[in-house]
Order: sequence, then C-alpha cells, then structure tokens
Amino acid sequence: MTGTPPARRRLLGAVLRRYRENLGYDLADAARVLDCDRSKISRIETGHRGISRRDLRDLLAEYGVAEEASRELEAIGDPRRARGWWQDYSDVLPEALEDYLILEAVAAEVLVYETQQVPGLLQTPGYAQAIAGTDPGVPAGLEARLASAWAARQEQVLAPDGPAVSAVVTEGALRQAVGGTALMRAQLAHLAAISENNARVAVQVLPFAAGAHPGIGTGPAVVLGFAQASGLGVVKLASLSGGILLDWQRDVERYVRAFTELQAVALPPDKSASLLRQLAGG
Repeated sequence: MTGTPPARRRLLGAVLRRYRENLGYDLADAARVLDCDRSKISRIETGHRGISRRDLRDLLAEYGVAEEASRELEAIGDPRRARGWWQDYSDVLPEALEDYLILEAVAAEVLVYETQQVPGLLQTPGYAQAIAGTDPGVPAGLEARLASAWAARQEQVLAPDGPAVSAVVTEGALRQAVGGTALMRAQLAHLAAISENNARVAVQVLPFAAGAHPGIGTGPAVVLGFAQASGLGVVKLASLSGGILLDWQRDVERYVRAFTELQAVALPPDKSASLLRQLAGG
C-alpha cells in the first residue's frame, strides 16, 4: 500500500511505544528526552519517521532497556541495513521483498511453513532456477540470476552465526515434481543433509496422514523472531509481489502458536530426514 511505512520502522516504533507506555510516560515525556516536539515522537512510534542512532540510544537508555536488547534494536534501526547482498540482485528481486530481507538479516529465529514448494532458504540452485522459471515476475532469461540471489541469501542466513531455522514442509510440497526426477531427488537429499548436518536448521515433514492441522486453512508463512526484544516479530505471507508483512504483535503471536502446533503434528526431524531419504531414493 502506498505510503505505508517500512516494516522495520513500524516494528521499532511499536517497541519504543511499549517501552514508553510501560513506564507511564506520555509523548511529552519522551519528547523532553530528545529535546524535540511530541509530533516527532509520535511519527517515530508509528514508523512514519526514522530515528537516528543517537536518538534511539538516548530513548533506550531513558527507558532502561538492557544492553543486549538495545544492540538488537539498534541493528534493526540502523540505516546501513538498507544496504546488503540483495542490492546486487535488484533486477530480479521485488522491491517489496527488500524490507523483509533486511529484517531476516538480523533475526535470531526463522520459522517457515511451506505448503507448495521447498522453502527458498533450503533450495538447491537447480530447484530454485526451475521455480524461478514459473514466476511471472522474473524476466525471461534471468532465472539463473534469481537462483544466485537465493544462494547469496542462504550463505548469510545459514552461516554458523545465523539465526536458528525451523521449517515445517508439507508432504505435498515434497512430492511436487519440480524440474524432473533427478533434480527433485537431489533437492530432497539436500534437504535431508541440511537437517542432519546443520545444528541450526530443523526440518519437519507434515505428512498426508496428519489429516486436518492448524495450517490447513492458510498458505505459506514465515515468522521472524528477535532474541532480546520481547514481543518483537514479523510474519511474511507469500504473494507474487514479494510478500505481505504483518507486524501487529497479536498476528505474530497467532502465527507462532499455529507453528508450534504444526511442529507437534509433523514428523520429528529424525523421522523427517528418513522420509526425505526415502523419497530421494536413497
């Protein structure tokens, strides 16, 4: 929607408002901290205005926010975060996706529920290119570029110091024959290997036998969590335009609950890996 503030500014502003209100401060109290008018504080808290690093530190110090939480919030608010690996792939990545990728780069936890395909974070280059070939938003001939973009994303997010990734993937997504038998087998074997060998990644298969489940009435979704800032999170819903971001705390909590329930009915990681090996023919 035109005029909607970036999600990371909305997130940061909402947290600052909660900190302020929890102390019983009004807008005038916060304005005195920064020696500014009330309207500036209001616009910061609604995400319609950014906040400088100095002003953010002054507010967080006044609100008594712990050092680790302050560092996390400063990382989210840092304007330099607008520059990242995704800038090299602006020709194939939707502009709307950039806001999400900035947040993903500083998240502590990534929860993925996928119904139609292997999650982008866990795709092989061949699989990613085959998926890109069906995306009406990807210019013809640039499918390999999009696959390279996903590889760059994986390099950052799946690094040893990256976030913890938990994925629940439906059995139907795994049986969707993308790119032919050989490519699909390689993808399934790759998925099993990641789950077995990367301690920060857990993959669970939601089998057909699970029947009705908490995700049956919804589509793919990703929830980003942040370790230190209580109540801070964002939900990304799939769309052809790059995704829709939900940042209301109530929405985030609802999706986290649904994901926890999905994990409970999905196969545990070890049995999921065995099924993936079986489907891969290994």
